[in-house]
Amino acid sequence: MLFIKSTRDKLLKPLQLVSGIIEQRNAQPILSYVLIQKDQERIYFLSTDFGIEIKTSTVMNQLSSDEKNSITVPGKKFQDILRALPSDIEVSLVIQDNRLQIKAGKSNFNLQILPAEDFPKFHETTEIQSKITLQQKQLRNLFRIVHLAIAQHDLRYFLKGLLLRINGSQLVAIATDTHRLGYNTINLEQASNKTEILIPRKTILELNKLLNDNDEPVTIEFFKNKIRFIFSDIILVSKLIDGSCPDYSRAIPTDHAIRVELNRLEFLQALQRASILANQKENFRDVRLILANGSLQIICKNIEQEEALEEIAIQYDYEETIDTNFNISYLLDLLNNVNCETIQCAFKDSNKSVLITIPGNEDFRYVVMPMRT
Repeated sequence: MLFIKSTRDKLLKPLQLVSGIIEQRNAQPILSYVLIQKDQERIYFLSTDFGIEIKTSTVMNQLSSDEKNSITVPGKKFQDILRALPSDIEVSLVIQDNRLQIKAGKSNFNLQILPAEDFPKFHETTEIQSKITLQQKQLRNLFRIVHLAIAQHDLRYFLKGLLLRINGSQLVAIATDTHRLGYNTINLEQASNKTEILIPRKTILELNKLLNDNDEPVTIEFFKNKIRFIFSDIILVSKLIDGSCPDYSRAIPTDHAIRVELNRLEFLQALQRASILANQKENFRDVRLILANGSLQIICKNIEQEEALEEIAIQYDYEETIDTNFNISYLLDLLNNVNCETIQCAFKDSNKSVLITIPGNEDFRYVVMPMRT
């Protein structure tokens, strides 16, 4: 029984869009499957991990008129098979004896399928609390740096998500793992209802992969315990982290009077060279920064007592010497992800955090706490 006939690329592209959240090792096998549905001339691909649901669709020229309109297929295996086929080859999906036959030229594969009615779906939510529309590149840039500061393994649930807040016509994103903090804002064209939610880290990572760096719109709909993103034939629905978190914007220092501007690329390359001799364990990858007498010294040592020293000429007109240590990975993460020529580092003293901003950009803040050595 023919289910679909199409070119390999027409099947592979939508499959790749929904496969990012699939986890192979799962207590429920159905969560490693993708639901494929036919509806007139369109075919829909749907995946979920119970926390996130992604749906996309594409137009197909040849859809069978058979009564069976939906199947489930092992997502990763199906994707690997399609990737291994020539890009322009015609692919037929045939259902036979509760298996899916994938026929392409002289290649033939048989995959197990599970009942489509067993595939879990989110319940439809109708009461929208807030709704905003902005450019995809705006949202991508809003999340790009802030998401680096989301905690991964912390027991405190509110640290494992990104705080997204609507303040009138301003959209604010904040995240912290208590060792660093990212803060970014963008202005909206229209004011919306005041809203504050916590989006899980996995959702933000998936959006960073799916959003395009262009002017096309993305609509965000806020519900009581879910959020929905609609863009580029993709609908991503995510559950939210239940609860509230402190106002981390208060953790952004305002009294750091020692300010130094650095060329981003020069600073990045010096850190990259010095990091060769830094300790390899992330928790102990410290770098020593010494600011004094018109220079910035960058020093890395490891447990083998090897040492790297880099020096950058800077404009430094302060009597106090700053001698402090930071996790070098936190600095590299930032410098690799911002698109600017110059950054500004603000210090209070050797024992306090560094506030990193972009000159001329009042919307962005990145705070890194010093390491105790």
